[in-house]
Amino acid sequence: MTKLLRKIHSFLFIIGIGVALTPAIAAAQSEPPVSVAPGVSYELIGHWEADRLNRILTVETPEFFEITVPYTPAQNGARLYRVTYSSVIPERDNQPTVATGLLAVPDTGGTSFPLVSYQHGTVYEKEQVPSFPEHSPETALMIAQFAGQGYLVIGADYFGMGLSGEPEGYMVKRSHQQATYDMLVASRAVLDQMELSAPKLFIAGWSQGGFVTMAFLEKLESAGIPVAAAATASAPLDVMAALSGFLNFPRENDASWISTLFILSSFSFENYYRVPGLARALLNEAHYEVSRAAYERRPFDPADIPTDLHDLIRPEYFDPKFFAGSAYGRLLAETQAYRWVIQSPVRNYYGEADEAITPGIGRLAMTYQGAMGRGNTLVEAISTGDTSHRGTYATAVPQWKLWFDGL
Repeated sequence: MTKLLRKIHSFLFIIGIGVALTPAIAAAQSEPPVSVAPGVSYELIGHWEADRLNRILTVETPEFFEITVPYTPAQNGARLYRVTYSSVIPERDNQPTVATGLLAVPDTGGTSFPLVSYQHGTVYEKEQVPSFPEHSPETALMIAQFAGQGYLVIGADYFGMGLSGEPEGYMVKRSHQQATYDMLVASRAVLDQMELSAPKLFIAGWSQGGFVTMAFLEKLESAGIPVAAAATASAPLDVMAALSGFLNFPRENDASWISTLFILSSFSFENYYRVPGLARALLNEAHYEVSRAAYERRPFDPADIPTDLHDLIRPEYFDPKFFAGSAYGRLLAETQAYRWVIQSPVRNYYGEADEAITPGIGRLAMTYQGAMGRGNTLVEAISTGDTSHRGTYATAVPQWKLWFDGL
């Protein structure tokens, strides 16, 4: 695998790459699911001992994220469960659906733990998500750093991912809010069944998951659910601003995989917002079919996906006025997660050398909240230095942990 392909956002854009199940995962999958409430069940999918978690922190994470960061060693193992739950799709008139997610329980014998909900970043395989933790290095890091230190960890797979039968709903805001909210409700039902409590809720996410975290915070606050703190890394909080930048103000360090963001979002918007032909209107005809195959997770050659946006996208979309007025642009303009009066402590971490998220995007929520009267000081933007997209996340995680520990 070339260095270029290794750097593609969530590691695998090549259809068909898999990870062999460990004996613990394979054995756990033979146990039947446990039903705890209407539409909610859970099943044990594995147990990671403290030694396994510490290998993640000291060997696997530095290798995958290409940066060495000191982490707090795991003190205990964790039991891993897949939660299956009923939800609805807001953009489709609350059409019923079934979704999945992860619950990691610290193996300490305790009965009360803080709870962190982790929202995952962009991935290119349905199983590179929290409820398949062997396939998700970012989830493995959260389990190792948080569950290995006495936190409950949950994570929704999002609609269309994990075991969901829906098409992917990439950056579809209300669906992301619904999937994460219902995962929290389902997880609390499972915890009740296990006679475990989680009196304090934290939420966190990276990249796409940073956007989802802030959208989730908006929904939680509107529902009156207390959030002790929310943390993000490399969060595209205004998707229109982020994607417009790639078209109209490209940087030398813009990532080669940026083209996939346009592919995933355009097909997702077409499916969820019911705008037939949206993706075809955006993408050059020569690359439409391979782009659709990538979105639908069908076999394709990654070399056929252009890395030059001028090859992928029709020329009229490089005109800012046309882009803003297009059906795609109008939907993007609504895809933001920072324009309300935030009432919970928030820290948005960003990297100065991030190839996907500019420092301006990283500071956006703080700037917006600070512009109100005397300013809302609950929201902070924190630089992780000259870190890449992956490096920003790997660097931010232990800082999230220290912050949460002190609250």
